[in-house]
Amino acid sequence: MVDGIKLVMIDDKSTKIQRPYAEVRKTTLICDTSKPRSDTCEIKGDVRIHGTSSTIFVLSSESGNASRTIKPYARKGDQGAMEGITKFTIKSFQEQAESVPNCTKTHNVPGIVFSVGGYSGNNFHAFTDIIVPLYATSREFNGEVKFLVANKRSRWTSKFQELLHKLSKYEIIDIDQEKEVHCFTSMIVGLRKDDKKELHIESMKDFTMFLRSSYSLERLNAINLTNSSTTKPRLLIVSRQYTRALINVNDVIRASQNSGFEVIVTEMNANLTHVSRLVNSCDVLMGVHGAGLTNMVFLPENSVVIQVVPWGKMEWIANTYFGEPSKAMGLKYLEYKISEGESTLIEQYPLNHQVFMDPYSFQRKGWEAYKSIYLDKQNVMLNVTKFQETLQRALDILHQ
Repeated sequence: MVDGIKLVMIDDKSTKIQRPYAEVRKTTLICDTSKPRSDTCEIKGDVRIHGTSSTIFVLSSESGNASRTIKPYARKGDQGAMEGITKFTIKSFQEQAESVPNCTKTHNVPGIVFSVGGYSGNNFHAFTDIIVPLYATSREFNGEVKFLVANKRSRWTSKFQELLHKLSKYEIIDIDQEKEVHCFTSMIVGLRKDDKKELHIESMKDFTMFLRSSYSLERLNAINLTNSSTTKPRLLIVSRQYTRALINVNDVIRASQNSGFEVIVTEMNANLTHVSRLVNSCDVLMGVHGAGLTNMVFLPENSVVIQVVPWGKMEWIANTYFGEPSKAMGLKYLEYKISEGESTLIEQYPLNHQVFMDPYSFQRKGWEAYKSIYLDKQNVMLNVTKFQETLQRALDILHQ
């Protein structure tokens, strides 16, 4: 089986009894492993999946058997993410092979096999690794598709149930627990992710419109301030408790109110119905770099995202995770890079320490070494006077 090559296996219908669920004249299997973030296999014909053995059987009239494996999670190459993902074996068999199990459940709509393992407990990764690729893969079916979920986590499926129900009209199949043999005439294994960009598909604006429809969000555009405006723009500050916390948040609230904002402070939770409506009601979303900023997907267009970038030369990470994606969503992006004096690392290391002198040296030691200091040990105390310049820029944008 050659990656990216279409294998066409002709089924001679004149000598075989046809199954009612599989009126297909040929079986095709196309596997693409060329993408940097995900592998996918698209199968049409006689497809059978046995969950507890993680095996997908593809029947054909061609002689010879072949097999390949695939992990259906869109973070290929990340060993930490992929380690616990269910590995499916796709086996191509002759039609009369005795080892092929009989169908016990048949389906008349396509199936998509994907995992909600990996880093899915993190809100950012839940969107960039699963929700966005799932939207890209399943939207064409207009709900007439069944999701076969591996590494199922009830908390995860409950959190995203509105989106899952919008993309599929059918109940999720917890495929790892299925002893039945499910038969389909069409199946996609893995989710489409064509590039390494985070929170990205070709049309992110279509995706954000899909979110607004799913959660019945009313606001399409941010406030348009004029000199005579009496309504204050709403600023939502994303609070963090454990790492990269904004420790002088009360000072920031007062400065924001003095600048003319109505201010709301909250820590994001798993109730996306509540979170989406709160975020959509705001015009500016602000927070220190972290997964909570992912909720910018619910902002109305032309809103402003202010990302506070911690110390540690993480501009590339900040821009890749939230800067570029926000622009693709039709949002305005501002970045506030803190100085050494605004980082609590100054309480742990002297200014002449390598932590301040050469953050790149920790990047060269690997992600865990870098993360353990700059993401896990650092909180932020903003210089409010300096930060007011960024608040004013946000107001200026809302006046445009």
